[in-house]
Amino acid sequence: MATNQWWASESFWRKTAIWVTGGSLVVLILLTFDTIPQISVGSKRVPAYSAINHRIDYVYNDARKVQEPVIGAKQPLFGKELSEAEAEALVTRGKLTLQAKNCINCHTVLGNGAYYAPDLTKSWLDPYWGDTASREQTMVDFIKDPTDKLHNTSGRRMPRLGVTDDEARAVVAFLKWMSAIDTNGFPYNFKPMQQEN
Repeated sequence: MATNQWWASESFWRKTAIWVTGGSLVVLILLTFDTIPQISVGSKRVPAYSAINHRIDYVYNDARKVQEPVIGAKQPLFGKELSEAEAEALVTRGKLTLQAKNCINCHTVLGNGAYYAPDLTKSWLDPYWGDTASREQTMVDFIKDPTDKLHNTSGRRMPRLGVTDDEARAVVAFLKWMSAIDTNGFPYNFKPMQQEN
């Protein structure tokens, strides 16, 4: 007569599953409490919204082997320096516009979305926009009416989404702020535009 081994017991595996699930839950909770301060606005890796009042550039960090954002001298968006509250309102409106227009149905934003169209994570520094002097208005014009502009090598064109001038400016603010976030080098192989000193 064969006897069941302890490791073949249904009771053993049920208890093991409960303990593993409970232990995993505790680890997940601890990691969440550790992560939230690191990814909150105003932290070392996610700058305050007022970063849109400054020049944003990238430098290669040899130790980390990634491009890192550098927030530099004053360079207000659209020539107007905003308070922290005004900057937060503008960036938030830009984010909500991106969500309302379903931009991630085609684009990727911070690793989320589709890969049909260009990644927007660092688009503020994309050489496509030309020089730094005309970048802001070029981006606004493109967001409002991209239909006559070819913007990537695959021949894909972005549809006109009915974005207003104020919404386009808010989207540009969101894209500038997002480019200041330290994303551990994502997207990889990104080459930022050359900015004059």
